[in-house]
Amino acid sequence: MIQSQGYEIRSKSAGPFWLTFDIFCTDGETFQKLSAAPILAAPSMAAMFHSDQDQVRTFHLAALNVIKISLPRPVVQGSVDDRDMHGAQWGYVLAEEMARAGI
Repeated sequence: MIQSQGYEIRSKSAGPFWLTFDIFCTDGETFQKLSAAPILAAPSMAAMFHSDQDQVRTFHLAALNVIKISLPRPVVQGSVDDRDMHGAQWGYVLAEEMARAGI
């Protein structure tokens, strides 16, 4: 999903119990802005995706202008309640929340 704000968000399954969000920034300035954004901090991500904030893992890869966030899936992959087997749709949820926050 390409954003006009200078970043792209991709989400994917990271096994049956975890989701990973990759946020690719077009430049260092955007990377720094998003790295400091409260919406991408563990408490916000945990609340958004119904997870424990102590289990949210964030990696800031400055050399690549990438932010990687991993957290437990809301439901186990492949379970009856799983509506996104590959985890690809969760990126849209994050993008909508970032747009609401003006990012």
